[in-house]
Amino acid sequence: MPDRDRFGGSEEHEGFRSRQSPDDGKATAAGRKRKRFTVDALFSDTRPQAAGVTDLTSAKEIRRDRIVPDPDQPRRSFDDERLAELANSIAREGVLQPIVVSYDAAQDIYVIVHGERRWRAVGIAGQETLPAIGRDVPADRRLMHQLMENVVRDDLNAVDRAAALRALRGQLGGAPWEQVAEAVGIRRSRLFQLLGTEKLPERAQDDIRAGRLSEKQSRALQGLPPARQDALHAAIVAHSLSAGQAERLARMLKTTPAPADESPAEAREAIAGVLALIDPASLPHQSTELLGALSAATVAPSRESAARLKALSALIGAPRFDQTRMDRQIHGLAASLAKATGETLRQPGTRRELLALRDAIDGLLGARGAPDRDA
Repeated sequence: MPDRDRFGGSEEHEGFRSRQSPDDGKATAAGRKRKRFTVDALFSDTRPQAAGVTDLTSAKEIRRDRIVPDPDQPRRSFDDERLAELANSIAREGVLQPIVVSYDAAQDIYVIVHGERRWRAVGIAGQETLPAIGRDVPADRRLMHQLMENVVRDDLNAVDRAAALRALRGQLGGAPWEQVAEAVGIRRSRLFQLLGTEKLPERAQDDIRAGRLSEKQSRALQGLPPARQDALHAAIVAHSLSAGQAERLARMLKTTPAPADESPAEAREAIAGVLALIDPASLPHQSTELLGALSAATVAPSRESAARLKALSALIGAPRFDQTRMDRQIHGLAASLAKATGETLRQPGTRRELLALRDAIDGLLGARGAPDRDA
């Protein structure tokens, strides 16, 4: 039997040969190139969602007991309530953001660079592992990384940040504070605001760590004697004073120098007197104090009397001078006095306020060179 018959017919056999022929391969290559596959391509993710994505070889799921906090990290306090909230979230949804760790070969452990709160919350949630990204961060560079993470995004309280900045300065060989500020990317003025918290009483520092007192509120305490620092600190927390209110109170206090031996009780009394000036119900008291300060600043002008008038005006929120407003207020006063009786004018409070107003006006007209009212 001819070969062609043994392969099932000449046409089929010729078709088979044509598919296997070199000439046919050349024709195919001329039309399009054959796709070559590498070993890496066989294992690559070709799904649409993988476009532009690179897997991290440093991402790991690590047993919690293989991870330890950095003993030198700047954070020194953790809010128990917020930790419990985070633990509940992790129990429901898992750890949404991996922590960052650095492997310590000498101890065969992973040291936390960022994420101790999440590590603690995982323990509270009762989970055994957590996601982490490993980075090769030398021990002398961990503090820099932690400060960059915490100082810049204000995730660390001001007292701990100040201590960390001072430690970083030591690591930098006692470098100038300007260099420390540049190293962590904050303004020099901001750095000194943080360092100012180290001069506060220990109780105020504890309240900053606990979140009961903000760093901005605490600025009002700086520059006051210790007894007044304690008294103003207590008033800020008790009355939930804003940073602006606290600062205005402090400026007012500084216009009345404290005695060298001022007791805590006397300091609290001084604070109470200033607090009364911002009480909406103390309008007559505000008027008397303001008129007295105005009279003192015009009759016997001095740097101290001018500073007190300025501080008092800021404390009670006195607006800028406006002629139209003054005309309305004088009209209102004139209308009230026109209806006043002798008995009304003899009332102690009314008489005191009118006398203070008279003295202030006399001082203003005399000090500003205005013509005498009797001329």
